[in-house]
Amino acid sequence: MKEVLEQVGNLMAIAARTAPKSGGSDYVHIQVIKGNDVQKIGEGMIRYGEQKNLPGFIRDGKNVIASDVLVLVGIKDAAVMNLNCGACGYDSCQELQPIEKNEFKGPQCMFRLLDLGIALGSAVKTASLLNVDNRIMYRVGTIARKMGFTQDDVVMGIPLSAQGKNIYFDRKG
Repeated sequence: MKEVLEQVGNLMAIAARTAPKSGGSDYVHIQVIKGNDVQKIGEGMIRYGEQKNLPGFIRDGKNVIASDVLVLVGIKDAAVMNLNCGACGYDSCQELQPIEKNEFKGPQCMFRLLDLGIALGSAVKTASLLNVDNRIMYRVGTIARKMGFTQDDVVMGIPLSAQGKNIYFDRKG
């Protein structure tokens, strides 16, 4: 089953890669994590949740540990669109200078975050079409960054599972 889920993760990576991007510029990064690295990230999530008293990290970490594959989708060094739209909170794009924050590097250009969202949607649509259980989790991205699995500025994780019941829903905690 793990080999099939790895193939699905690769197909999800293709879907995220080929998703439309604003202005034709691609700042989206995709990684398919498998094997012991999935477990390490899940364990890191649990440790972080225990240290910071954040039960959501513990709950999601348990889900990741029970998963066979993890897809990371993020953006890195994404240039602004230079539209001066103000969606980032600044009057002009020249004012937007992302800095390291709590969990991610921000603020980010709204159009680049939309690109990330579209790539994530394309990836999970692919998993869904193949009947593979999945869930987009920001907490996965937080810990993947902290543990050095990615240097993306903003990243989300999508764990994959194929069990008798979807482990990512009807969760407690």
